[in-house]
Amino acid sequence: MERANDSTFSRFILLGFSGRPHLETVLFVVILITYLLSFLGNGIIILLSILEPRLHTPMYFFLSNLSFMDLCLTTCTVPQALVNFKGKDKTITYGGCVTQLFIAVSLGGVECILLSVMAYDRYAAVCCPLHYMVIMHPQLCLQLVATAWLIGFGNSVMQTALTMTLPLCGKNQVDHFFCEVPAMLKLACTDTSINEAELFAVSVLFLVVPLSLILVSYGHITHAVLMIKSAQGRWKAFGTCGSHVLVVIIFFGTLISMYLQPPTSYSQDVNKSIALFYSLVTPLLNPMIYTLRNKEVKGALRRLVGRASKEG
Repeated sequence: MERANDSTFSRFILLGFSGRPHLETVLFVVILITYLLSFLGNGIIILLSILEPRLHTPMYFFLSNLSFMDLCLTTCTVPQALVNFKGKDKTITYGGCVTQLFIAVSLGGVECILLSVMAYDRYAAVCCPLHYMVIMHPQLCLQLVATAWLIGFGNSVMQTALTMTLPLCGKNQVDHFFCEVPAMLKLACTDTSINEAELFAVSVLFLVVPLSLILVSYGHITHAVLMIKSAQGRWKAFGTCGSHVLVVIIFFGTLISMYLQPPTSYSQDVNKSIALFYSLVTPLLNPMIYTLRNKEVKGALRRLVGRASKEG
């Protein structure tokens, strides 16, 4: 393989599940269907949040950002994985690998912060309902989202630079279906203990800190809900937050199992399966969880379809 310079290649080989060719065929079909459903679900949420005036609220502003991130994440990793699963050529260009790594790390960090922002939004809605629109004014919502994106992308610049400048000494086979930091660190022919320590510290910062803030927010929410005398009122309050809690459990549980567990605690196949769940299944579940029992979204979708049918 042609060397790009002393430490990198012009192309990398993504091994994926190449050791189990029968599994790749099944994965191709499952991943393709899941990707299309995920793209459709998240696309509908973004479209409804833009076109439906009743959904022009902080909650759906944050949700549309979450859906946009999920679309970017799946589009960054899934098409390349499908090509590798279906064909004999399992290579990815150096630029493509850097792009995958940068976008995946960026969006992972942004989503961690955004989910904590959404928890604060639910706290304001439940605990301070009379002042909710004053607290969560449009300027603050924009500032919170912009901060999440800036921090996520700033961290990714550092992570990508530290990872992709490591000397590889002839290694170009990535034991994964996309380029991620732990898999790339295994290719290095030098001591990566500093990189691993830095990755662990950043993982704690982006996982433990936001999760702690989310737990504090929901502690206050639970206390406020239990003070409601009406059982119907309590169920309604819990219903507005239940979907967010489920997304938090799935998202943070998956990432913590990937980045805060000892590397030797599970096989690489398990690690790839967890990454596949995070990058594909979670973006599919998010729109389903947020819309399955959401009357506002269902009503907005019916109105949008009704308008489209009349115009047609």
